[in-house]
Amino acid sequence: MKYKNIVVTGGSGMVGKSLSRILKNGIFLSSKDYDLTLDSDVNKMFCDLKPDVIIHLAAKVGGIIDNINKPYDYFSENVLMNTLLLEHSRINNVKRFIGILSTCIYPDVVSRYPMTEDMLHIGPPTRTNFSYGYAKRCLAVQIDACNKQYGTKYQYLIPSNLYGENDKFGDNSHFVAALLEKVFDLIKNNKKTLKLYGTGSPMRQFMHSDDLAWVIYKCLEEEIYESFNVSTEENLSIKEIATILLDIANLNDVELIFDDKKPDGQYRKDVSISKLKEYIPNFTPLKLKEGLKIVYDKISERYY
Repeated sequence: MKYKNIVVTGGSGMVGKSLSRILKNGIFLSSKDYDLTLDSDVNKMFCDLKPDVIIHLAAKVGGIIDNINKPYDYFSENVLMNTLLLEHSRINNVKRFIGILSTCIYPDVVSRYPMTEDMLHIGPPTRTNFSYGYAKRCLAVQIDACNKQYGTKYQYLIPSNLYGENDKFGDNSHFVAALLEKVFDLIKNNKKTLKLYGTGSPMRQFMHSDDLAWVIYKCLEEEIYESFNVSTEENLSIKEIATILLDIANLNDVELIFDDKKPDGQYRKDVSISKLKEYIPNFTPLKLKEGLKIVYDKISERYY
């Protein structure tokens, strides 16, 4: 690796921990180190660390309900940190900037699936995380504009839904983490019903955080500058995903119940990875059943 000072924001999060296992010379930061929504802190970070690469994983993230209840926070905090990091990278002549976005930036409904990168701006993001989706979409616009105006070689990657053993558990967790906690609660209390929000019909691509980390590493190692989707090609319903995890936990006698009075979120947002395969032909992400089994076994050690 030719780069010396590789700074990873959000380094204590799920993807950051996956990346730290393969990017040995990275400087992995957490929110305890700098407040990335403050210009003074971001400026201090650049003065202290003098990065030649920024891998921007940090974001304000949360579940559907929190996104609906706090739209201003999700928009303003993400736009602030994205803008400050990109601008300080530009004025400090940072060689590489890799921004990590999300497939929730894509339009809520399109005429064909899976979605390709050129479909990004043909409609608004889904209403359930509209502010977060637009904030992340803004970063894509900023990076493209910076490259065009200033000749930088910055990029963004658009991953599908992620999961992993280092996901955020507890309040305001993502779907797989929340599902795992519900499954362990079933086992601990010998319950026979699993209740989930929505109808169970929305489709999702779930990718292990290790697979995204590997793609980030390959972009640095092989000097790949293009922006593209990163995902597994499996696209399963929420009900199918829950059933897979129940099977892994040997809870085949548990009844799945869906609360259709709660929001489903975006019905479908699967993306194409044909562009990714052009640049990294040997990309072979974990199948969901295999990845969930790995995560389930590792998380089990914390509960038992």
